Amino acid sequence: MNIVILAAGMGKRMQSTLPKVLHHLAGKPLLSHVIDAARALSPTTLCLIYGHGGDAVPSSLAASDLVFAKQEPQLGTGHAVAQAAAHLDDSVLTLVLYGDVPLITNSTLRRLVHSAGADKLAVLTVTLTDPTGYGRIIRESGQIVSIVEQKDASAEQLAIVECNTGIMVAPTVRLKKWLAGLSNNNAQGEYYLTDIVASAVADGTPVVSTQPDAVVETLGVNSKVQLAELERIHQRNIAERLLEQGLTLLDPARIDVRGRLQCGRDVSIDVGCVFEGEVSIADGAVIGSNCVIKNAHIGRNANIKPFCHIEDAVVGAASQIGPYARLRPGTELGEEVHIGNFVEVKNSQIASHSKANHLAYIGDATIGSRVNIGAGTITCNYDGVNKFRTVIEDDAFIGSDSQLVAPVRVGQGATLGAGTTLTKDAPAGKLTISRARQITVDGWSGR
Repeated sequence: MNIVILAAGMGKRMQSTLPKVLHHLAGKPLLSHVIDAARALSPTTLCLIYGHGGDAVPSSLAASDLVFAKQEPQLGTGHAVAQAAAHLDDSVLTLVLYGDVPLITNSTLRRLVHSAGADKLAVLTVTLTDPTGYGRIIRESGQIVSIVEQKDASAEQLAIVECNTGIMVAPTVRLKKWLAGLSNNNAQGEYYLTDIVASAVADGTPVVSTQPDAVVETLGVNSKVQLAELERIHQRNIAERLLEQGLTLLDPARIDVRGRLQCGRDVSIDVGCVFEGEVSIADGAVIGSNCVIKNAHIGRNANIKPFCHIEDAVVGAASQIGPYARLRPGTELGEEVHIGNFVEVKNSQIASHSKANHLAYIGDATIGSRVNIGAGTITCNYDGVNKFRTVIEDDAFIGSDSQLVAPVRVGQGATLGAGTTLTKDAPAGKLTISRARQITVDGWSGR
């Protein structure tokens, strides 16, 4: 089928220079949610109508399967769809979606398309207790005969609670004909897409309707207030799906998933956590409160304590992280690794049973098994121009407040005395120490 997504609106009530459809919901633009729903239907043509904001929409969402048509000036929804006419395949149906209606689901759209068959106009309608602002569905003898916009409706029509969502699907050849015949003789002086319903009836084309699985699928965003409301609705839906899959959430109202979160059995997540990108959490893992985890894998029975930041990292099984730890991109931890409070790890591999429990920086390092990193230790990986690697072999012990100036290697079973500044390799199995000799000055008199 053809799919046309309308994304040209200004969104004045958003009070922003950013086009409305590029405001984020659950970590990605509103329009991206709609594009994902459209792609799930495998359309032959996917056309985005843009306008307000210039090239911001096509430049931020460019992809090989998208075509763009500009609506300038913006003269209504019917005028917007008409801008896509040159890109539409006449031999298939055309589905119209909206870039500011992000929660529409695949199942609802498939049901709508199925109801259209090959030759009907199908309209997605919704029944609302408060229909204010929506176009009303006008029926005669149970059949849809027209859609009347709120500003053009009579008092009797305003009492109707079946409303137009704007989402519809039609035979493309007939759609083009109906669009060409639209008039802007109405209260807003615009070319309404909804007027094609009356045209279809006049042509003898059957007009059918379906309703969504849930009303929230059809809710649009016109203000920051509505955006915030949809965010919470969406996050609650995600939380409920995760709960049904067996995840323990200490408070389902206090989790944010801005991507995809996959959890094994017996996983527990405390309050205030944010998950971005692709995150997977294996069986039995525990995530403490107020953690931010992005594009990461958390191993079986791992314990992520509160206030940790983990990005593009792998945490091994039964490892303990935090509190207040930061794992930066390129971090890979083996089994039962301990990374403690105020420890930062970047682009480093740490093998099983190793520990860095306090106040350390480990950058561009390869660390073996059963290594102890003392408090205050740092790897000096950057000389102002280039970055170099530190290698610490199995069973090494790094004393507190040591600096390892890369490139440098600490051999297997070696010990660095506290306060060592290591600029040369430390041999295996030996104690290496580098510090000023301690002296006591007799007769010293302070001020």
